Amino acid sequence: MSDVVKRVGDKIRRLRKEKGFSQEQLAERSGLHTNYVGQVERGEKNLTLETLEKVVRGLDTSLEELFRFFDPMTRQDTLGEIITLLEDRPGQDQEMALQVLKSVLEWEKHKNQ
Repeated sequence: MSDVVKRVGDKIRRLRKEKGFSQEQLAERSGLHTNYVGQVERGEKNLTLETLEKVVRGLDTSLEELFRFFDPMTRQDTLGEIITLLEDRPGQDQEMALQVLKSVLEWEKHKNQ
């Protein structure tokens, strides 16, 4: 399968784990077979749009969330690098990085006053 199919599967797996769902739970919530969900996550199956919609609903998320920061490599700047570093991290790590960034910016603001 193509790199895109693999990356979509990886993102679905990451979102599923962030939600605390097992593959079985996602399959049930999506109306799909457990084996199929595993194949999707491994990038072995190319999803149709209808099946992708089922998975997104099963994850209780949106297509926008699924594809957010999907291709940060198109950004060749510092922000693109930050996105690349954080995109594979769990949501808790991303939140911690956000809090650190906010603290640094707040400190910088007060330092210059």
